[in-house]
Amino acid sequence: MENDMIPVYFINGFLESGKTEFINFTIEEDYFKIDELTLIIACEEGEKEYEPEALEGGNAVLELLDGESAFTLKNLSALAAKHNPERIIIEYNGMWNPKDILLPQDWAMEEQITLIDATTFAMYYANMKSRIAEMVRNADVVVFNRCDNIALDELQSFRRSVRAINSFADIVFENAYGEMELGEEELPYDLESDIIVLDEDTYAIWYMDAMERMDRYHGKTVQFLAMVMHQEDFPEGWLIPGRVAMVCCEDDVAFLGFPCKWDGAPLAEGQWVTMTAVMKEEYWFEYEGEGPVLYGVSAEPAEAPAKVMIDIR
Repeated sequence: MENDMIPVYFINGFLESGKTEFINFTIEEDYFKIDELTLIIACEEGEKEYEPEALEGGNAVLELLDGESAFTLKNLSALAAKHNPERIIIEYNGMWNPKDILLPQDWAMEEQITLIDATTFAMYYANMKSRIAEMVRNADVVVFNRCDNIALDELQSFRRSVRAINSFADIVFENAYGEMELGEEELPYDLESDIIVLDEDTYAIWYMDAMERMDRYHGKTVQFLAMVMHQEDFPEGWLIPGRVAMVCCEDDVAFLGFPCKWDGAPLAEGQWVTMTAVMKEEYWFEYEGEGPVLYGVSAEPAEAPAKVMIDIR
C-alpha cells in the first residue's frame, strides 16, 4: 500500500446480515486497532446500531449516507477531507449493485468481506441469485453467520454455491460460539479408486473440493466428460477441460475446469472428450500460487451431453 493511498475495508451483505455487529466487534479488536482515525461510512440503518463505546474504543467516527444517490465521488471525497482518516470502512447496502462503485483515486480497496445470514441464504439464493453473485464475486472473505441450527449438509451446499462464483475467497462459518469447522464432507466417490470417475452429479463437488483440499487429490487419476477450451495466455500444449455451470441466471455462467497439460493430438475448441488425467498440486500463474493442475493421459472423443450445464449445488 502506497503511503498516499487510504485503505478501504468494504463490508457487504443484505440488511440484518450482521454487518454492523461485525464492524462493532472488529474495530475494538487489538489486531485491528490503530492510533489514527477510522472513518466508517454506513449506507443503511438496520436494527443493530453502532455502539458509542465501540466507536470511541476503536477511535472511529461514523457517517451515514442517505440513499444510493449520495454514494458519489464528490460526497466520498468530502467525507475524507472532513475527517482525514487513516483508513475507511464502508458498510455497503446489500440492495445496491457493487459493480457500480467508484472510489476516489486515493482510496485503495484493501479487503472485501461479505456477510451472509445462513438462516436466510437459501431463500435469497433461490430468488435473488444475481444479487448474491455480485456480493460474493470479488469478496476476499465470505462469512456465513447464525449457522447454529443449519444442517451440516446444507452448509456444505452453501459453500459449494459460493465457491462456484468465487474460487479464491476464504469461506467462514460461525455459530454462537465463534468459527465453526464443517469437517470432512462425505464425498460421492472413492478417493482410493485407481481412477476417480466423475459424472454429471459429482463433477461440481469434485471441482469445489479440489479447490479447497487439493492435498488429498495430488497424484490421483480422474476421468470425466469435458468440453475443451483454449486460453490465449496459456503456454503451448495447455488447455482447459471442464464443464459449464449456471451461477445465478442464464446470462451468468461459469466454466469450471483446471489447466491441463496435453501432449496428444490437438483438441479443438468446444470439442467434447472423455478426459483421463493425473492431478497435481503445482504453481500456476492464474492462481498466483499452487493449485490443481491436470496432466492428460487420454482424451477420447465423446458426444455432448443432453444437459450441457451442470448443477453446482
